[in-house]
Amino acid sequence: MIYFLIYLFLEVIIFVNISSAIGGLATFFEIIISAFLGLIILINFKATLTENLRSVSYNCIDLRQFQSLNLFTILGAILLILPGFLTDIIGILLQFSVFTTMLVNRYNIKSNKCNTKYEKNNREKDIDVIDVEIISDNSTSK
Repeated sequence: MIYFLIYLFLEVIIFVNISSAIGGLATFFEIIISAFLGLIILINFKATLTENLRSVSYNCIDLRQFQSLNLFTILGAILLILPGFLTDIIGILLQFSVFTTMLVNRYNIKSNKCNTKYEKNNREKDIDVIDVEIISDNSTSK
């Protein structure tokens, strides 16, 4: 309850200061534009999900980080939809993977090396493979 009151106090202070500086019409357009931006991010969430899945397949992030990154993207989009300058600032910061990765890695001790050279690693593994052709003895030729 105390955190909600702190958030509410900060939101009102920031909202009043910024809206008095930029004016009522600009504040109205900022609220509308940020809501549309949040909706567009939610609609295009498929691309972000695909990028995070690719990072998991290259071993850049583990499954826990994958879940956290996707959660932060959705949370950031919802914060953009809500009116207010503080929620918009936090929502925009949550959209950048640099900030969300820092938040996820703050609580994750082990570090992962990003394996982006997928084809090179597969070629190195295939060096030990011997390609052979098996010819059957039961061949009937007419």
